[in-house]
Amino acid sequence: MKNSGTLKSIVIIVLAVFVITGLVRHFHIKHFRVVEPGVFYISGQPRGMDYTRLLYKYHIGTFINVRSSAEHREQLWYNHEVTWMRQNGAKYIELPVPKAGPNANFPDENTRRQFISVIRDPANRPVLLHCSNGTSRAPLFAAIYFVQIKGLTIEQTLTNVEKLKDEALSAGEIEFIRTLLQR
Repeated sequence: MKNSGTLKSIVIIVLAVFVITGLVRHFHIKHFRVVEPGVFYISGQPRGMDYTRLLYKYHIGTFINVRSSAEHREQLWYNHEVTWMRQNGAKYIELPVPKAGPNANFPDENTRRQFISVIRDPANRPVLLHCSNGTSRAPLFAAIYFVQIKGLTIEQTLTNVEKLKDEALSAGEIEFIRTLLQR
């Protein structure tokens, strides 16, 4: 009798862990970060109900996807994302930045200019910019925002971007951020 009670307790605990884990994953937007409340947010690829939560909780007016077409060929997320944007009246902008190759993760001058134009227009706000995981390309756009919109120093920008990434910046990322001040 005692074993059957223990077994029931274990089964209940295991089920509770699965349910809680599922709920946390369901209500968690991958690497969602606030760059400036009400203005600019970054994240990894939204999925499922993330779009609805982003629209209703954060009132996102414009979604910027920096993933390249090579990343979404034959992927359902892309079709779902574009369809959702059309059905919900959200603006959708693609500013692809390569994830591989010699310039991987670094937005070129034209992409940076387009981003600045979008983020400066109050009609587009709040803006959510996403890449695949939210820790490589998206924080570099935050760096562009900090330097070219907010006028932060290189030290302030490096500190803020490291906080957004939750990890140290690579030498290439630091160099990219330093070049932003030369523009």
